Amino acid sequence: MVGTVALYLIFIGTPVLIIYFVGKVPFLNKLGAVVIAYILGLILGNIGILPDNASEHQNLLITLTIPLALPLLLFSLNIHRWVHLAGKTLLSMFLAFGALIVMVVAGHLIWGEQIQESWKVAGMLIGVYSGGTPNLASIKAALNVNETTYILTHTYDIVLCAVYLVILLTFGKVLLRKFLPRFRFVEVSETVSEKEVAVDDYKDFFSRLTFLPLLGAFGAAVLIFGVGGGLSMLVPEEFSMVTAILSITTLGIVASLIPRINRVKKTFELGMYFILVFSLVVASMADLRNFDISSLYLFWYVALAVFGTLVLHIILARIFKIDADTTIITSVAMVFSPPFVPMMAGALKNRQIILSGLGVGIIGYAVGNYLGVLLAYLIR
Repeated sequence: MVGTVALYLIFIGTPVLIIYFVGKVPFLNKLGAVVIAYILGLILGNIGILPDNASEHQNLLITLTIPLALPLLLFSLNIHRWVHLAGKTLLSMFLAFGALIVMVVAGHLIWGEQIQESWKVAGMLIGVYSGGTPNLASIKAALNVNETTYILTHTYDIVLCAVYLVILLTFGKVLLRKFLPRFRFVEVSETVSEKEVAVDDYKDFFSRLTFLPLLGAFGAAVLIFGVGGGLSMLVPEEFSMVTAILSITTLGIVASLIPRINRVKKTFELGMYFILVFSLVVASMADLRNFDISSLYLFWYVALAVFGTLVLHIILARIFKIDADTTIITSVAMVFSPPFVPMMAGALKNRQIILSGLGVGIIGYAVGNYLGVLLAYLIR
């Protein structure tokens, strides 16, 4: 097993190597840095070399990387451009909510007799796939879910969502871009659009003209992180994550309106480095050895909630002519929560959808608990 120092060196240093080789090897560049980080994380988490206390270090890195990445990713964005995308995003979100409710109710009707506390599982699935893992834990407490049921549901969620994410990051995004309309990029000027700006271009990253202003932008991100963290401590614990994400996102957007910050080069790329660290760490937490074959009905129920919702959402997106990138980012924001939005945007090489995805994720955080508890009692 690796020691604590070696563990941090792996998590912090591996993304640097990924960035280097992605820039040198065409095949790896085509595969994408985020996909590579996720694959390496899955391998790392399942070969038995992580120490027994790895989870506390992994949780610390997750807590640090996303609040630092979000403002850096937002600094280079133009809030005025998001207005052109908001309508389609909201429609996609409502379609995703509808698809999720249909699949969770269908699963309860199919396997409700075979699954212990099926109605409570339904509530947890609504919560987790509209706002992420924090909602899963909140609904577990609200409905007093049996510990074994909760652990199994959470384990299947991690395993199946890892598969879901790998599919979307690899061939899934390619297939969806053939099946659904293409995303229409909003022009920044007559000659430059964000479509033409690479999200993983680290050339001249350490040049004096780039690096010194970037250090200042990083300092601003740390300050925003501190303010967001401080505000999250002023509210009840169940609202702390929502408060932190909302605060950091809002302050990042406000900072992007300041020309001196908005014009700093490579802030997005620095943010993506932290996203690569996050991707590696999160993937390493998916321990496939926790799979329990004795509760297959519950496994199929979670699978239906994940993949059934995705398929129905795609079909509805085709009917309502919603583009592939918006459909993907909406789905990821709801299934995984806001921290995964920049990662998927990076994989899609489309930074224009970040604000849309964050907005969907935050709404999911806000309403997921209410919707999950309400549906659970309705189908009880």
